[in-house]
Amino acid sequence: MLSPVTVRPATDCRYDIVALGEVMLRLDPGPGRIRTARQFQVWEGGGEYNVARGLSRVFGRRATVVTALVDNEVGRLVEGLILAGGLDVGWIHWQPDDGVGRQARNGLNFTERGFGPRGAVGVSDRGHTAVSQLDPAEVDWDDLFGRLGARWFHTGGIYAALSDQAAACALAACRAARAHGAVVSYDLNYRPSLWRANGGQARAQAVNRALAPEIDVMIGNEEDFTAALGFPVAGGGDLTVLPVEAYAAMIDQVACAHPNLKVVATTLRAVRSANLNDWGALAWSPATGVVQAVQRDGLEIFDRVGGGDSFASGLIHGLLSGQDLATAVNYGAAHGALAMTTPGDNSMATAAEVLRLAQGGGARVRR
Repeated sequence: MLSPVTVRPATDCRYDIVALGEVMLRLDPGPGRIRTARQFQVWEGGGEYNVARGLSRVFGRRATVVTALVDNEVGRLVEGLILAGGLDVGWIHWQPDDGVGRQARNGLNFTERGFGPRGAVGVSDRGHTAVSQLDPAEVDWDDLFGRLGARWFHTGGIYAALSDQAAACALAACRAARAHGAVVSYDLNYRPSLWRANGGQARAQAVNRALAPEIDVMIGNEEDFTAALGFPVAGGGDLTVLPVEAYAAMIDQVACAHPNLKVVATTLRAVRSANLNDWGALAWSPATGVVQAVQRDGLEIFDRVGGGDSFASGLIHGLLSGQDLATAVNYGAAHGALAMTTPGDNSMATAAEVLRLAQGGGARVRR
């Protein structure tokens, strides 16, 4: 079975993957809690960026991120972390530092992992960030996607939620990418906290529905398609009691409503505790219908943040490689599972480990 998407030849493009989104500092209290922490470990992260970083560091893809940072010591720290992730930093837009962040600032994200009955917690501090103010006209999309060329473009609902300007920028980028032949993927990534002061769920659905016609590959989790697009799951969306067939039916609804979609993919997570989840994934294309990844019940979780982003990067890697959808969704599910075994937003897996797990390998010691 052929890949469900047609990708430009690598020789015609500077980049395999371009992402658009915010890159923040993640401040991690380790096994403790934010409210009692006395020290934090610093990582970089951001829903859209994490996908490109995974494709770069894990799968060896040529990657860049379109983002904006304030030109101060914190912004340069983030730049250094992006460089360590293997991404080209030439598409960072630098805003002047006004000294105290009145005009623009760099985003922070405090994240605690949770344990047992205590769930993971994320506290964003990202109001008025530089990238939320990025004007579509500030980016030469035709140069990026036309003269230089990109095989794949990825953005998502976290970035689009930051401001009306961010949503407009995402729309302009998606249209330019498609016009120049890049495959466009979008992760719905619904976060109630980001929409709380910005119109709530109704506004989220309006923004995502406006973007949906420009998307080739739509990605979400078991809740995103309901919250961000308004497609209900029969039975109420409780994965602990609903069969996979209920989610397959929801995907069919999404595909029927948006005939431009070439792939729809969703992760499936049942939370037994913060560190014990059932983990799986589904994907759909017109030729295959719904296919299911290997189900991993009782998956032990070290840090759940970034699992969905790593699912997306594994899926995209498979499709960029010309794999069929069943293979690609198993790459995604395996990569997401591995990413949740290590701390931080970003994957520390290797491509060989992803392939081994996707093909049924286990955790037996290798010496």
